[in-house]
Amino acid sequence: MIDRQEGFSRMRTLQWVVLIIFALLGGRIAYIQLFDARYKELARTNVMRREVQYPPRGEVFDRRGEYLAQSRECYDLMVVYRDMDKRGFDTAKLCNIINIPPKRLKQKLADARMSPRAPLMITNYVSKEDKLRLDAASFRGFYTVYRTVRHYPLHVGGNLLGYVSEASPSYLKRNPEYKAGDYVGIGGVESAYEPQLKGRKGVKILERDTHGAIKGSYMDGHYDSLPVAGQHLISTIDARLQRLGEELMEGKVGAAVAIEPSTGEILMMVSSPTYDPDELVGRERGNNYMKMLGNKRNPMFNRAVKGKYPPGSTFKLVQGLIGLQEGVLRPSDMYPCRMGYTVGRLHVGCHAHTSPADLRFAIATSCNAYFCYVFRDILENPKYGSVKKGYEVWQEYVESFGFGRRLGSDFLDEGNGYVPDRALYDKRYRNSWNALTVLSLSIGQGELGCTPLQMANLAAIIANRGYYYIPHIVKQVEGSDSLDQRFYERHYTKVDPKHFEPIVEGMWQGVNVAGTSTAARLEGYDVCGKTGTAENPRGKDHSTFLSFAPKNNPKIAISVYVENGGFGASVALPIASLLEELYLTDTIRRPELVKRIKAMKIAYPAYDR
Repeated sequence: MIDRQEGFSRMRTLQWVVLIIFALLGGRIAYIQLFDARYKELARTNVMRREVQYPPRGEVFDRRGEYLAQSRECYDLMVVYRDMDKRGFDTAKLCNIINIPPKRLKQKLADARMSPRAPLMITNYVSKEDKLRLDAASFRGFYTVYRTVRHYPLHVGGNLLGYVSEASPSYLKRNPEYKAGDYVGIGGVESAYEPQLKGRKGVKILERDTHGAIKGSYMDGHYDSLPVAGQHLISTIDARLQRLGEELMEGKVGAAVAIEPSTGEILMMVSSPTYDPDELVGRERGNNYMKMLGNKRNPMFNRAVKGKYPPGSTFKLVQGLIGLQEGVLRPSDMYPCRMGYTVGRLHVGCHAHTSPADLRFAIATSCNAYFCYVFRDILENPKYGSVKKGYEVWQEYVESFGFGRRLGSDFLDEGNGYVPDRALYDKRYRNSWNALTVLSLSIGQGELGCTPLQMANLAAIIANRGYYYIPHIVKQVEGSDSLDQRFYERHYTKVDPKHFEPIVEGMWQGVNVAGTSTAARLEGYDVCGKTGTAENPRGKDHSTFLSFAPKNNPKIAISVYVENGGFGASVALPIASLLEELYLTDTIRRPELVKRIKAMKIAYPAYDR
């Protein structure tokens, strides 16, 4: 009896084991059929091949309709290792058509063998002519994918336009909507307007036969989607001005920026040295990129928006405006200058000119002493009770001109510049400092740092008598009637418009009557200008010039900054003047000056040693 019960128990156990095994198998089959998409995808890859259809990237025009960036046809060569004809494959013939070394092709095929069903790119930048040769040769398993590649027909504006490159792994991690093999804008317009320029990818689904050969479109293309081209951009740039600016700045380190005051549109943005953006297109892109990285003058650094320079004497315009608004200065106030400003052992030097001077003459002649007096009167104003409080008020005025912060332009990497705050001096001098301690700020020196874009914006503010529009590089996006609203809003300084008139008059006199800027005079165009010579502790002084024209209803505001260029009138002024001449008159009347400036090459010990 006991044996029968034990046998029955064992049989029941065996039955349960069999039931559990069948349940597990049934559950696994149900999971595979209902939930697991891997086998479904493998089945699909046996009969279908998905080909990404890349859209043409949007093109970029200058303000007159001339191409700055174009898209031209090229192809990626892809391979599906499983579909290759392994025995009849002619390695030498393929290498000859696409012009790549056999060693590289073998390495790519070895990579493809690791995932034999997945497409892998053999090489990119295949020309249309080579694509036709590939089609005629009919290499099984190989196919081409249509792309567009950038072409920059004017070969200008490297830092301004940026370039296009394959998305890096770090970029893909930050932007999961992009996939490996996608291209993305790097720097300048290409980066700032990537969402508008990139377009939208499509897909083509092809059907295979039992031997893996392509039969045609799956379901007659019912599931295909067409790529959508990127939007065209009309930029604010004047290509003629940009080209001349880069030619004049060649052999020099610095930047030149021109703005249309009435709109904030950037007419020209030169960072020097620059690079030809076409050098970062094609198979030599990597080699050219490494050469640029090895150049100590750093051509890929956009000095126009990221450089931080002492503004020098151009900053005296801001000091005068603050003094007028604060009531510590009247245009008729006279101050002496005996080759500079001296208090005890402190001396700020100046060049020889008639003394005493009023505000207009001090601007025209760039008198250092005059603005030392003005700066001290601002900080030592009795109504604030202390120099430190007076300094905080001064800082607020300066920042209202757009210094010490980003202006909000459409350059993603725009710099802040630097305006020192009270805390810096409290810490450095242990709360024991006064107006004389920071007197170098009166003439745009000391800790002040400004970007060339901020300095050009200062020229636009003065041209507009107290306000500016945020500088921007794009005028219109295809399919859109307007830009971001912020580009249409006026931004006012803390200085009343009435106080700008004597400043403008001083700038006009400096160019058209007597002063440091007379070489910028253009007959009939009422140019207003201010030179600057910024002290440089590591070599020759920097040359800078700030200008706008005409005096009334100004069309252009410009700032030029040349490192180690010396006096403002020596290098920066003639460059700015020639650019204004071209923009205002549509011609160059001083070809000999163009030739002289182009031939001027400046040595830079800090970069060249």
